[in-house]
Amino acid sequence: MEYIRIPGLDKDVTRVALGTWAIGGWMWGGTDEYESVKTIHTALDKGINIIDTAPVYGFGRSEEIVGKALKEYGKREDIAIATKTALEWNAEQNAVWRNSSPSRIRQEVEDSLKRLQTDVIDIYQVHWPDPNTAFEETAETLAQLKGEGKIKVAGVSNYSPEQMDAFRKGADLGVCQPPFNIFERAIEQDVLPYCLDNGIATLTYGALCRGLLSGKMASDRTFPGDDLRNVDPKFKQPRFEQYLTAVERLQEFAKTRYNKDVVHLAIRFVLDKGASVALWGGRHPEEMNPLPGMFGWHITADDFKEIGNILNETIKDPVGPEFMAPPSK
Repeated sequence: MEYIRIPGLDKDVTRVALGTWAIGGWMWGGTDEYESVKTIHTALDKGINIIDTAPVYGFGRSEEIVGKALKEYGKREDIAIATKTALEWNAEQNAVWRNSSPSRIRQEVEDSLKRLQTDVIDIYQVHWPDPNTAFEETAETLAQLKGEGKIKVAGVSNYSPEQMDAFRKGADLGVCQPPFNIFERAIEQDVLPYCLDNGIATLTYGALCRGLLSGKMASDRTFPGDDLRNVDPKFKQPRFEQYLTAVERLQEFAKTRYNKDVVHLAIRFVLDKGASVALWGGRHPEEMNPLPGMFGWHITADDFKEIGNILNETIKDPVGPEFMAPPSK
């Protein structure tokens, strides 16, 4: 296991965090509370000590499950909880929109504390930038919550460097959570260098690119219900076949060079590119089995180039995660 210190926390956190979007069920085809609690407990048993969630994941369901799992597990003082704020929703209409107003954030923090069954949130992140509220005003609200002892670290998610500049006029910024994986690398150009230069920890999400990099998908895979992969361009032909071919090549590369699987390579790629923490999503206990193989080795500079060559040779029309962005109201 590898650890890192996030500014503002009093404990080191593991460089892999458990991501719980899928556990909430919304946009992942439903949820199973019993299986989800077991998954969280398994991740903790394997050494992970940071869990990332959000109110919008299942319209409160993910936070409720995380809260129940941690209450049963105990050792709350050893575990960092990261959650988010500033998305509003209408569950009946299945609608979500951005809202970073102070009143919305203050309502959400109280709701999150109750669902998580805790008296303080370790990392509190603005989920998406809201153009209808000044970033400085949003930051000032989080600074007040920190002063009141309700949160420890203020963070943002999906922010650009310019938006982080504006946010930092109103509060210290400890964390940024952007998307980052072998297939979605835009942050290497701006967000990642900005965070490294300014001492801002990165909790990057999507390390397995919604399961593509698990190495367990085939071209006939289908996704039930409201699963977001039904609207992700990567999972539509002919792109889907291109990405699966890339995964096959990456699996062969990982096995030949490091005696690892593509799932290990995917996490190692994120960490060795400079991210502080990689979120590892899961909702079944057995999905935690690969965790030990992610640590104790590194990708060389030459191999980073070879990974780039594989991508250039297999994916003709790459796309990013932009389809996930919720609208402004």
